[in-house]
Amino acid sequence: MAEVSIYKYIPHRRTRQRLEAPMLPVKVVDQLPHGNPAARFNQWLAVKVTTGVGTMWCAYAFAALALVSLPSAIASGSAVTLVSWISQTFLQLVLLSVIIVGQNVLAAAADKRSEATYNDADAILHEAVMIQEHLLAQDNVLASLISKVDARPA
Repeated sequence: MAEVSIYKYIPHRRTRQRLEAPMLPVKVVDQLPHGNPAARFNQWLAVKVTTGVGTMWCAYAFAALALVSLPSAIASGSAVTLVSWISQTFLQLVLLSVIIVGQNVLAAAADKRSEATYNDADAILHEAVMIQEHLLAQDNVLASLISKVDARPA
């Protein structure tokens, strides 16, 4: 029996795109430059420096480095020198790494949420397609029942 539908399903443009060419979640590496060698080198170097500086071990090393100049700041007897050491030496060196570590933790959590949202949306898309197929099957059953009722002698 031919399929009969009392409703014409017209998928959304985005749904058609996803069904025709399934996509994967966007990854950070997809956003990096793939062009000329200079752009690739700059990106590689920036990632290496950020990865190295963005660790708590680097924060500890920076703290130790900053503490080397603390005795001379204290010995100067000047409150301005001590405040300057705290703000310009200790805080800038240590907080730089700590902030990067925090950003990495937050970015990882955001990536997990983003991937979960992507997977949920993908599942909902497939469920919606299954609902459309189920409705078409129901339309076929209803059409069959209607044709049997119509064919019955009055």
